Order: sequence, then C-alpha cells, then structure tokens
Amino acid sequence: MLNPPRRTLHLPGLDLSYLDWSGGSEPVLLLHGMADHGGVWVSLAESLGDRYHCVAPDLRGHGDSGKPVQGYRCGDMIADLKALMAHLNWTSAHVIAHSWAAKIATVWAREQPERIRSLVLVDPFFIGSMPDWMQLTFPFLYRVLPFLQLMRSFSSYEQAEQVARQLKQYRGWSPLQQWVFQTAIEQKPEGYWSSKFVRQARDQIFEDVMRVDGLTEPLAVSTLLIQPKQGLNRTNWQLQPYRRYLKHLTIQQVPGNHWCFLVEPDAFNQAIATFLFQQSNPATNHTPS
Repeated sequence: MLNPPRRTLHLPGLDLSYLDWSGGSEPVLLLHGMADHGGVWVSLAESLGDRYHCVAPDLRGHGDSGKPVQGYRCGDMIADLKALMAHLNWTSAHVIAHSWAAKIATVWAREQPERIRSLVLVDPFFIGSMPDWMQLTFPFLYRVLPFLQLMRSFSSYEQAEQVARQLKQYRGWSPLQQWVFQTAIEQKPEGYWSSKFVRQARDQIFEDVMRVDGLTEPLAVSTLLIQPKQGLNRTNWQLQPYRRYLKHLTIQQVPGNHWCFLVEPDAFNQAIATFLFQQSNPATNHTPS
C-alpha cells in the first residue's frame, strides 16, 4: 500500500512528480493542500480499487516536484494540471482537492467546467480573497501555523519526528501517517532535516491566496463539500459562499480534523467512494459494496 508508483512529467522549466494508480479507467485527480504532497492520498487511492485511475501530483514547490524561484500563482498550478491531463490523455476528471488546493480547483472549474466531472472540496482553506492588510500578518502566520512547523531546520530526523508527532495531521501516528511524514521531509545538502516544501512557494502562495477569490459566480458541477467535525468550516457563515455559488452541492460531515483522510481514513474513503459511485450511477442512491 505504501509504495505507490511514482512518475515524472518533464515540463518546460519544471519536473512534475506524481503518483499513479492506473488500475481503472475513470479518471480521478487528487490535489493536496499547502505543505503536503501527493502521498497523502495513498489510502484513498488504494481504497477506490480498480474502477478508477487515480493520479496525485506533488504540486510545484512541494514533494518531489520542481521548486522554481517564481511561479506559484493559481494560474501556474492550473497550467501544470492541464499539462498533466494532456499527458494522461484525459479530457476531464473527477477532482478531489484539500484545503488551499480547493481554491485552485474552483477557479479551474470556473474557467473550464467541461474538464471537471465532479468536484470534492475537503475542508477548504482560503477559499475567498483576503483584505490587503492581512499581508502584514503573513510573517506571523508563518511562525504560528502548526502545519508549517516542519519547515524549520532540524539537526536530526528524530528531532523532526518529535515535532511531527504533535501535529494534527499525524495524530495517532499510524503506519500511513508515518509514511506520509517520512516522504514529506528530507536531509538537505547542508546536513539538516526539513520539509520538502520550500519558502518561495510558501511566500508566493500566501500572496496569491490574498488576491484570488475562488468562488465568484455560480458553478453547476456536482460538488461534495467534506466537513470534518474538528475541521475549519464549522459555522453557517463559513459555509455561506459554498451554498451560494455551488448549485449542486452536498455537504457531508465526517469524523476527524482538517486532515481527515489521514486521521480517519476509513470514514473519509467511504464518503468519497459513495459520492463518486453516485456520479456514475445518478439513478441510484445505493452505496457501493
């Protein structure tokens, strides 16, 4: 389970690394959140079985993909995804996106709705644009947002693991979570250990999410919003833009926190499998066996 096939797409100025579970034919594109990597989806992809062809890229600046000095706007990410789909000979796909990547997915769905068979937004973060004054707070956010703590420099792997065990995404420290952590960090040429996620990506992504609004007009694509019980989107006020703009929206609560696919994978995987099954079988409400 924890050794998915990894491939590389060579693009102009960027190598895009991605995991590829090609057992089935129905395309599913899996987009991780900020500071994560495509491996966070390994449990879901394995659980979907041989009906689906699941592909999970490491978005630029993350994981084993290239880390250019510039080029981390939403449009840059979408261009990479378009190139990946062209490489795979996919004209459309089901798109599952977590956290910050949910904004990428909604912007893409607005620009090219014909490319999106269905949309799953997993506890979206930064879905709207931000006021300019928030730019002043970003350096503070870098220090206090727990999921960015692995960008620090650690003298040893063991020291990095000790910090990781305190983070919400690794609560429980299952074999899946251990593998995700191990593939998220690396020993740098200088000898210290740190996240594969790089500072220029962090800074430019934060600048971009302040400027871009993910939901600005009605979208007709069938959409599932995953709402973890201990997630970020808990109030009616937070859910309002999704209800306003997503015309075929289902909201489903699942156990776990913002990283429900890591801390409660079985319940999360079942919710996704049921939704995808219903997209292909709209006349039935039965859950797949």
